[in-house]
Amino acid sequence: MEEPWNFELGSRMLEYLSSLGTEFLQDWDQNDMRVAIFKLLLGWLLLSLLAIHLAWRVYGSTVNNMYYRQGMGGQNGGTPDYTTNFPIWESSSTDSSKRHRE
Repeated sequence: MEEPWNFELGSRMLEYLSSLGTEFLQDWDQNDMRVAIFKLLLGWLLLSLLAIHLAWRVYGSTVNNMYYRQGMGGQNGGTPDYTTNFPIWESSSTDSSKRHRE
């Protein structure tokens, strides 16, 4: 029977994470340019996420209604409630030619 958690592996991982954090903090204190770039990119990421959140709040229901049909057809299947303008590729008649609207 195997042990679910190997304590030696866990202690090695914590030691590795600790050393990685120490190196990161030392580098953070010594390199002002990296700090400035990090802050700029973090600000850009947060601003983008905020813009996505606001856009989804405003337009989310419209987008949702475009892709998920309500009613008897169900989601992504069934017969649409309206006629489609898609070309007919296969004919049900005896000729084997394909029809296409241009």
